[in-house]
Amino acid sequence: MEGVHLLADHGAWTLYIAAIAYKFYPSIQWLFASQAGGLALTAIPLWHIGKIEGLSNKLCWLVCGIWWLQPVVFNVNLFDFHPEVWTMPALAGSYWANRTNKPLIWFSLLLLLLGSRDGLVLIVAGLGLEQALRRKWSWAGAALGLALGWLGILNRLLYPYLTGDTKGPKAVESLFSYLGNSFEEILLNLVTKPALLIEHLDWIGALIYLLLISISTAHFWRKKSFLVLTGAMPLVIVNLLSQSAPQRTLIHHYSLPIAVVSIIAVIDGLANDPRQDIPWKKLVWTSICWAALAKPWFFTGPYLERFNTINDSKEAISQIKSSDRVTSTSYLIPHLSQREKIDFPRENETYTTLEDIDILLLNPNDPGWGSSKNKQLDLINQAKIMKWKCESWKRGLELCKRNQ
Repeated sequence: MEGVHLLADHGAWTLYIAAIAYKFYPSIQWLFASQAGGLALTAIPLWHIGKIEGLSNKLCWLVCGIWWLQPVVFNVNLFDFHPEVWTMPALAGSYWANRTNKPLIWFSLLLLLLGSRDGLVLIVAGLGLEQALRRKWSWAGAALGLALGWLGILNRLLYPYLTGDTKGPKAVESLFSYLGNSFEEILLNLVTKPALLIEHLDWIGALIYLLLISISTAHFWRKKSFLVLTGAMPLVIVNLLSQSAPQRTLIHHYSLPIAVVSIIAVIDGLANDPRQDIPWKKLVWTSICWAALAKPWFFTGPYLERFNTINDSKEAISQIKSSDRVTSTSYLIPHLSQREKIDFPRENETYTTLEDIDILLLNPNDPGWGSSKNKQLDLINQAKIMKWKCESWKRGLELCKRNQ
């Protein structure tokens, strides 16, 4: 759909592991289930880290509860699928391996993190920064070397080889275009032209973002916690400087690793409290933050907006063959993706041809992400002019088939 090699997107080689299972049973359902499992099971290494730091069983359960009550954890699982969500147990596990002095396990977990998304070089570099501040030089050198080495491989070897573009990842250019036109230029201006940062930074938005990522856990932190929090600094800074607003929300996946680091900081804060009692008032506040920022009441409204179209969609999809070349809406494509040719009508495309398409499955009344009503109506009208066989449902869904 994006016209690039799988690894040219985010260097996520872990998707090849998923592809093996997906080949046997292609379904978006198990992908979401595995993502939910990864988020839930992140509590296991967090529990063990709590025990290492001397927490009682009830405080370890409290730590698990605080993790499950992180708004970004709830929202990310509902919003979309991303392979780095799988590796949140690995991120938490890396802290366990570090604190139990298991360098090989720790290094392997960092490799797994990098294989799920190129952006996690920031969190791996942050872990190296934390180790440097603790004067654990070999650990710091390993983490920083791994992060910088993988970044160099991606930007100087893999991405240019797969795309033919030597500027580096296009995502970086689009997110930080005010700093330059290439990855190297952006890095140089980041260091040498701080005035550009001051000019473009939305200070109010930055303060709101910092409040959002800390409001549900900061009341558990103590002085000892802030050394751990340095591990999240590179990712926080990049999210603040990005031109993309989604990187500063609790809806998208960009802040999920920060939540893991903040929970480790909670553990250190609780370990510094000799009372070992559950701080019920603080837990109530965390629960209030979850209710306000995770918006569970959306299950009574916004999350059910397409519920009444499920039967229509299933009926339409049942008429589509596995060999058909399909153009559909963003929210139906995951259920049709086991094919070589599939796309969705983008609003910013000036013209779309039906020459290499067999099926249109669209809903102009609900065009979905990245599309528009006018774009979809134009495609449906083209199909009707070309005498395609079209069928419609009362809620606006349209299925048009090329005449064989």
